[in-house]
Amino acid sequence: MASDPEPPFNTSGADDHAIQGQVHRIRSLFKDSAYSTHPEHWDTLWKESFTPWDRGGPSQALDEVLSLHRELFPNAPSSAHDWNKSKPKALVPGCGRGHDVLLLSAHGYDVYGLDSSLTSMEEAKKNEKRVAEEDAEGKGKEVYAPRRELGVTTKGRVMWVTGDFFEDDWVNDSGYGKVKTGFDLIFDYTFFCALPPEARPQWAKRLSGLLNPDGGRLVCLEWPLDKDPMTGGPPWGVSGDLYLAHLGHPGQVLPYNDKGQVVNGSADTTPGALKRLARTQPARTHKAGCDNQGNVVDRVSVWSHQ
Repeated sequence: MASDPEPPFNTSGADDHAIQGQVHRIRSLFKDSAYSTHPEHWDTLWKESFTPWDRGGPSQALDEVLSLHRELFPNAPSSAHDWNKSKPKALVPGCGRGHDVLLLSAHGYDVYGLDSSLTSMEEAKKNEKRVAEEDAEGKGKEVYAPRRELGVTTKGRVMWVTGDFFEDDWVNDSGYGKVKTGFDLIFDYTFFCALPPEARPQWAKRLSGLLNPDGGRLVCLEWPLDKDPMTGGPPWGVSGDLYLAHLGHPGQVLPYNDKGQVVNGSADTTPGALKRLARTQPARTHKAGCDNQGNVVDRVSVWSHQ
């Protein structure tokens, strides 16, 4: 069994012994447990304030792709948007403390931050309040300010929702009602890699069903790319081919080889398949997405309906 080339957690200020303790704590909790018990395990960690995956701020890579590659996002808020009308809708599943939710709000989206943990949602609301208080005191971070250079003059609304990503209850409870057109943007970062392999087909199918077929975009920050998938998880090691295979065949159970790599021999896609529009290496990302020399390993991929 290979070792992790880069610790998959927030390593700021942590020594090797502490990092290995984090890895052991996570894996021992989830090892051999049924996927149905995973939400309970995540909530336990939140209650213990054990959140080594929390980055302490929003994704620089997401900010970059939204700012520099506007051509990929036809539904994005802009100077041409009528700010008196409903804003485009965004979703962040497994949002944790909601750093990326607040970032998307600054980009003008009405954002739904979704997590299965009630404790996580309490922490997200505290985080939102702290950001608002800093803004009121003139100490706000620029990353959370409306993107006026992109024509965004007003932040989007933020809604915190507790629920199971794979069920519909949270959609109705959120006030969004039944998703008629779907979300205009969905951001997946530490959600896909937290799912065991058996949940991946339904992950892809669910994303396909939630994404607006008319201009909606799924943004995946692919991480951890330098982790051997045979070492288990969470987080499970991922690859560009893994996203390509599952999002091209939503709901379909795909075979894996003895190295833990997906085997997709079929060039045909299944109904609801998403296509990859772009895959880029961001100039900046969280420390966990870099190698030991500080080089960016993360990739950002953008997807749409066929």
